[in-house]
Amino acid sequence: MRTSLRSLFLASALAVGCTQPSAPPPAAAAAAVPQSIADESFLRDWAETFRFRLGRPAQIQVTPEGDAVLFLRASGPRTFVQDLWVFEPATGVERVLLTAEQILNGGEEKLTAEELARRERMRLAARGIAGYSLSPDGRQILVPLSGRLFVVERASGKVTELPGDGGHPIDPRFSPDGSKVVVVRDGDLYVIDVASRRQKRLTVRPGPHVENGLAEFVAQEEMGRMEGSWFSPDGRFLAFQQTDVSQVEINVIADPMNPQAEPQRWPYPRPGKKNADVRLGIVPTDGGRTVWVEWDRARYPYLATVKWPEAGPLTVLVQNRTQREQVLLAVDPATGATRELLTERDEAWLNLDQEMPRWLADGSGFLWTTERNGAWQLELRDRDGRLVRAITETSLGYQGLEHVADDHVVVAASQDPTERHLWRVPLTGGKAERISEGAGLHDAIYAAKGALAVHTLSTPAGETSWRVVRADGSEAGTLTSKAERPAFQPNLELVRLGGTHDFAAAVLRPRNFDPNLRYPVIVYVYAGPHAQVVTAAGERFLLQQWMADHGFVVVSVDGRGTPARGRAWERVIAGNLIDVPLADQIEGLKQLGARFPEMDLERVGIYGWSFGGYFSALAVMRAPEVYKVGVAGAPVADWLDYDTHYTERYLGLPEANPQGYERSSVLTYAKELRRPLLIVHGTADDNVYFSHALKMSDALFRAGREHDFLPLAGFTHMVPDPLVTTRLYTRIVDYLGAELGRPVAR
Repeated sequence: MRTSLRSLFLASALAVGCTQPSAPPPAAAAAAVPQSIADESFLRDWAETFRFRLGRPAQIQVTPEGDAVLFLRASGPRTFVQDLWVFEPATGVERVLLTAEQILNGGEEKLTAEELARRERMRLAARGIAGYSLSPDGRQILVPLSGRLFVVERASGKVTELPGDGGHPIDPRFSPDGSKVVVVRDGDLYVIDVASRRQKRLTVRPGPHVENGLAEFVAQEEMGRMEGSWFSPDGRFLAFQQTDVSQVEINVIADPMNPQAEPQRWPYPRPGKKNADVRLGIVPTDGGRTVWVEWDRARYPYLATVKWPEAGPLTVLVQNRTQREQVLLAVDPATGATRELLTERDEAWLNLDQEMPRWLADGSGFLWTTERNGAWQLELRDRDGRLVRAITETSLGYQGLEHVADDHVVVAASQDPTERHLWRVPLTGGKAERISEGAGLHDAIYAAKGALAVHTLSTPAGETSWRVVRADGSEAGTLTSKAERPAFQPNLELVRLGGTHDFAAAVLRPRNFDPNLRYPVIVYVYAGPHAQVVTAAGERFLLQQWMADHGFVVVSVDGRGTPARGRAWERVIAGNLIDVPLADQIEGLKQLGARFPEMDLERVGIYGWSFGGYFSALAVMRAPEVYKVGVAGAPVADWLDYDTHYTERYLGLPEANPQGYERSSVLTYAKELRRPLLIVHGTADDNVYFSHALKMSDALFRAGREHDFLPLAGFTHMVPDPLVTTRLYTRIVDYLGAELGRPVAR
């Protein structure tokens, strides 16, 4: 990954009629304005500590019996190199279990392009021990490292390297009894017997365009499914995905800083174009004939979810291309035949929940989630898929399943969309009991048998904790964080705006706020589906506080189209990704300005990344009377160039909704730009490709619209490099400030 930053350059000719930066405030008013108190060291600290997260417990797992908690933690607050740690509740002591240096004897970690891309899908920047798997009995740990596989006996610490013939290992996992490991090498499945270290190849790919055992791009990026193989409960069979990308368009990523380097080629399906052809096979783990699972793949081409539970059938969820219909199927592994358990339909789209279905321990039925009744609900279904009862009410604000016991479940839910709480709910139906205390975002990782759990909490004050709790509620200890603490905490106010839609909003004022002044406003925005900005986790607002300390009020609003407010709230964007979100952002901003007179709504800037970058670009084009300057980071320019599963979920097929695609495209409105706009994009982005920024710049150039363009050479959709991060956000706040000016006396 490159660490150099290409200088800012002007990407178009001066446009006739473009507004000039606002005049500075009168000298008398400026003299009364307090100086910026923005911490000069903050950006460097924020970047070098990876947002003050390095050194925190990560990828926490509790052993089935609850006798230990395993987790990864960086060896220091300013290194991405992680070690594997264990916390023992019997003693309350945590210790290092394994380090990459121990395994590699001081050698350097090497990653292939495929593994780097997989980590990009998982939004991982870690090095060292970046991931691990715990065997179902909790006795062994599987660690992939630098293209090699190691099995660690937890009790003795003994490390055994598994054979590496066949290529770089991807997506390794234990069999249910821990005796075998499945791994993908060069597009084929291999099974390794742990005791004998013998490796057997199970598949032979028919050509370079076919892979076995790996999830395709849209499954990883948009469905939330990273795995491509699944053991049977007895370990004798393996279900696996076979993916044929021969009909999928190829996107090429070249390195413009190194034109002699070989470009990377990635299958990338665009809306209306061919997807990967996916099917599911079942093969014996000692080798043999593959049985192919039968379903109507022409009608339901997406293999969304696969579960092979200890009690219950091999179960798959398949979706149609428009994601308005999905079918849950039980599979007969011997023949590949399927039978329908249930069908879900939605006239707009169906959201996926990869925690479902969750089969009960006795196999008598399964848990299922649905938005059929207007909001997420947890249901109990019998073995044939028939509804037994609803477990939660729609009013609870269900957000996720945390734990399943014999007679109850623990779920995450909240009636307040900015918070997340833990609730205990009887499986027989009945009143939900809240078991988490204090405002913020609560989560939990449970032992399989419920004897121990790690409760995490992020508070509005910016604090984060990891408490290890026994089944009786007593505390066994806490997982230690070695992360640095920021020099300040956000001056955060969460508000509900009332009115027709009662938007949730966040307001951050300078830490030296003066109520006698009027401040220019910066809107930090995402405004897209499946993501919230306004949450009761203060640590998420540190960068926005740093910006506010330059002399701004920074605000965010979650309008319609965002999650946690019910089906109708989210589905209102179906067919058009911009009109309602833009109207809601403007309305929310006006309500904030009416409530807080220190906000100068004549001087408003906007910035965001990814969907937020797309939104920022359109905001300054379509509402220049509201937004005076914008910064668009990694923006989608035209949804016809984004991936199928995400885009078609919201906009439908291009031939069925050409007006929606045109109206949702930044390119449609390029000629309308009258305000300063800075476009920022990584040249190696394989999520929102760099071509989006180039097409946006080209459209603006051809329309004669002045704009600025900052390419980040060699960077993907993430920008973890400390120097580049520091330069980037300094550039952003300077760009916004040059147009918006300083606070002025009222």
